[in-house]
Amino acid sequence: MSELSQLILDRIRDVPDYPQPGVLFKDITPLLGDPVAMAAVVDELAGLAEVDKIVGIEARGFILAAPVAYRAAAGFVPVRKKGKLPAATLEESYDLEYGSATIEVHRDAFKPGDRVLIVDDVLATGGTARATIDLVERAGGHVVGIAVLMELAFLKGRERLPEVDLHSLVIV
Repeated sequence: MSELSQLILDRIRDVPDYPQPGVLFKDITPLLGDPVAMAAVVDELAGLAEVDKIVGIEARGFILAAPVAYRAAAGFVPVRKKGKLPAATLEESYDLEYGSATIEVHRDAFKPGDRVLIVDDVLATGGTARATIDLVERAGGHVVGIAVLMELAFLKGRERLPEVDLHSLVIV
């Protein structure tokens, strides 16, 4: 295991039965509160690819994606839950491990061919990531990769993303 992986794992708290019974929630707030760990994560993610835009997925993906965009000298684009963006949007619905949701992005968020890295905290079933890829590409961006802090391998989300370069800092 790499030093970065151990640093991350040591700062993730398991919360059983959240947000509903049977779900083991991976709480990243201890990691976010550690400036050394947070800087290491941001530096690693920012160095993955030369891109024009970094997409952050609501809500915890925003926390990581915005500083990654800054460090990578790229623009930041939020992908939000339906009804949260003020201008004209495109939307995509999907299933997740404990329900369903719809996400949106502004129609004008990308110039044609913008190279895009999608950043999120956790890859679980892959539903959110798959919907985000489809949404970004419909909006004119070109997804060059997805980067996540943690991948929950037992949920097999990677299988839904075979055409995309997926980089997980930690796989559990």
